[in-house]
Amino acid sequence: MARIAVIGAGMGALAAAARLAVAGHRVVVYERTDTYGGALRRLERDGFSFDTGPGLLPLPAVYRDLFVKTGKEPLERCVDLVQVDPSSRHVFADGTGVSLPNASRAGVVAALDEALGSGAGKRWGDFLVRAREAWDRTRRPLLEEPLWPNWQVLAEREPYPAVPHKRLLRTRRAGTLAEVGAWELRDARLTALLESHALTRGLDPRTTPASAAVLPYMEHAFGTWYVRGGLRELARAVYERCVARKVEFRFGTAVTGVLEKDGRASGVELADGTVAEADFVVAGVAPGTLDRLSAQAAVRGDGEVPPQPASASRVTVLLALRGARPEGTAHRTVVHAADREAELDALFGTAARNPRPTVTVLRPDDPGLVPDSEHEAVTLTTVVPARPDEPCDDIAENMITVAERAIPDLRDRLFWHEVRTPADIAEATGAEGGAVPVPALAADGGRLLHPSNSTRVPGLFTVGGWAHPGGGLPHAGMSGALVAGLIVEGPGFRGSQ
Repeated sequence: MARIAVIGAGMGALAAAARLAVAGHRVVVYERTDTYGGALRRLERDGFSFDTGPGLLPLPAVYRDLFVKTGKEPLERCVDLVQVDPSSRHVFADGTGVSLPNASRAGVVAALDEALGSGAGKRWGDFLVRAREAWDRTRRPLLEEPLWPNWQVLAEREPYPAVPHKRLLRTRRAGTLAEVGAWELRDARLTALLESHALTRGLDPRTTPASAAVLPYMEHAFGTWYVRGGLRELARAVYERCVARKVEFRFGTAVTGVLEKDGRASGVELADGTVAEADFVVAGVAPGTLDRLSAQAAVRGDGEVPPQPASASRVTVLLALRGARPEGTAHRTVVHAADREAELDALFGTAARNPRPTVTVLRPDDPGLVPDSEHEAVTLTTVVPARPDEPCDDIAENMITVAERAIPDLRDRLFWHEVRTPADIAEATGAEGGAVPVPALAADGGRLLHPSNSTRVPGLFTVGGWAHPGGGLPHAGMSGALVAGLIVEGPGFRGSQ
């Protein structure tokens, strides 16, 4: 039985802790805040309840596997997991709207043809076929296996089979997601639909590799899911699974350093000056924090994954509304920006802030979130630069104005609202600027790969969104599985079979 110190109680760290405890190790989790779950937090006020982090769960199989591998109770006995249908509704700049069925290619094709015109559905369906090929080529190395030592193979090879496109007497293939939209989808609304999968994750579709086609494919193939009571309930269930497996938690306990002895990690130093010895240390922290905890881990050598570009953050507006949620309302509506280029320049360039950003509107059909049937809890989110000190009141007002395209009577029904900013994300997760990590993607020179779960310090591992395989709830859960495998089975571990 090894002694294992886990730094942080985010979802990746909790997943690793549960798996390691089941393997017979003594696991202690040190969390600087007073609770678990990382970004999966909850706000409760006046009988309303809101997720302040992610509101939907893609690829639930990752957490089903976690619960199967760590105990006899499956995930569905611990949380009420429901498939959202329609998967999403989109309101485009020209006022066109379309609702996309959940995990139904034929249904999506029919809906797009009806809303956008004949042929639109086929172009999107053909794109999904190509996206599946990119998924099949990258699923194992980017989600289910430790990062390859020869990760350059992933960095150099574009897995998306782009369609040849003649331009200026030359035959070219799309190299970015924006080019896929412009050259293969050939409809501004389909392009907006495609690019929204990158934008909502803080990625600029103009520079994001075509391999990001796997993001809409994942949603299409595996569906969109919701946990009744909010996704904070998923964090609760994973935390309780850890406790049931005898994982020990020390909340309000900051780690100030990773100790080393004889060239390997030997424990952690706590803020009060005490030392906790360990045979392995698992760090579920942001890169800057890890650099401060271990100078040796911060040293980069030749052949290592290049540093990622700065990630974007989020502003979330929580709306308490008078009046019942209308029957048939979509759980998620994406209201697209009127000027996509202006929005992208404001987010990823130096242009002024866009007053009408793309806004995601979540309207769960969940009686547990409201004081009674005559009220509705709504959450708005938009992507912003990771600048924690920037005021967000005007951003929130703009978001409410945009959301009126999905909820016309919103301001008349508004009881109160609260705003969650990048500073709040920074406080919850420790990420500089409140940055939100993106999922790992192939190609583009490895710019969107994440550092390996193993570090330069033997016995020190990284877990969570800032390590391989990157950000997002499924990816965090898989990072926990990878770290547990590397510790239990050793460096020869090659992932799930």
